[in-house]
Amino acid sequence: MRADRRRAVLVAPASDDRKARKALSSAADEVVLDLEDAVTPDQKSSARAAAADLVAEFGSQRPVSIRVNAGDTEWFGDDIAACAAMGPQLCTVVLPKAESPDQLIEADGALRGSSIGLQILVETPTGIRDIADICAATDRLVTVVIGYADLAATLGRSASMPRSGWHPIQDRVLIAGRAAGVAVVDGPHLTIADDDGFREAKTWVRDLGFDGTWVIHPTQIDSARAIFTPEADDVADARRVIAALSDAAARGDGAAKLDGRMLDEAMAVSARRVLAKAGLS
Repeated sequence: MRADRRRAVLVAPASDDRKARKALSSAADEVVLDLEDAVTPDQKSSARAAAADLVAEFGSQRPVSIRVNAGDTEWFGDDIAACAAMGPQLCTVVLPKAESPDQLIEADGALRGSSIGLQILVETPTGIRDIADICAATDRLVTVVIGYADLAATLGRSASMPRSGWHPIQDRVLIAGRAAGVAVVDGPHLTIADDDGFREAKTWVRDLGFDGTWVIHPTQIDSARAIFTPEADDVADARRVIAALSDAAARGDGAAKLDGRMLDEAMAVSARRVLAKAGLS
C-alpha cells in the first residue's frame, strides 16, 4: 500500500513481534520494520522472515516499509531479495547510510519489475556532500530522511545540539530532495517523550519545509501528525488561491488578485503543496 503522506513514520524492530504489532496497529502514517540497528547479528535471518510475515499480514491494510541493512554488509543481498519477493504489499525499502548514486542504482536493479518504492537515510558526511546526485539517481526514490545519530557520530558532534546547528545540513538535504521531486522527512528526535523539546524541534523542521518525521515511540505520533498537517485556515486559503488562478486562466488573464495579493504560479505551487500535505490532492 502506497503512503500518500509521511507526517509520522514509526520505526519498530522486526525482531520484536510485540513492538512490531503495536506499531502496525498505531495511527502512524507509515511503519518501518527495522532489520538494521535494532536487530542483533544473530537475529538478522529470523527478523527478515518475521518482517516478511508481517508485511503479508498488514501490507494490504496500511503502508509498511522495511529498513534493510546497509549495502556493504553481509545481510544486504538477502534483505533486498526478500523485499523484492514481497510484491505490492511492501510499500518501500529504506536504504540506510546512502552515500552514492551507485548504491541506489543497485537497489533499484534488485527491485526491478516491482512497484516497491525506495527511501534513503542520509547519515554520513559523504552522503550529505553528494546528496543532490544521490537523490537524482533513480525515479524509484520517493523519500530522503536525515539520520542524525550516525551523522553526529561521524561529524564528531552531539546529536542533541541546538536545532540551529543542523540548519545548513537540513537545508542542503531539503533543496536536493525538492530538486529531485521527492519527499523530505526529518530523522527521529532522540527521546521518546512527546514534550516541548520534541514539538519545538518538529515545528522547526516543518517551518523549514520538511514533510514529516520519523518517531521512535507511539506517544509522539499524534503531535507529529498535527504539526505536519496544515491548519484549516491555510487549507481554505490554498483552495481560494487555486480557484482564483483557475478563474483568471478561464478568462484569459495572465494574473489574478486575491485579498490584495497578486497571484502567480509560485503561489499555485505553494497552495498545491498545502493541499497535498492536508491529503487533499
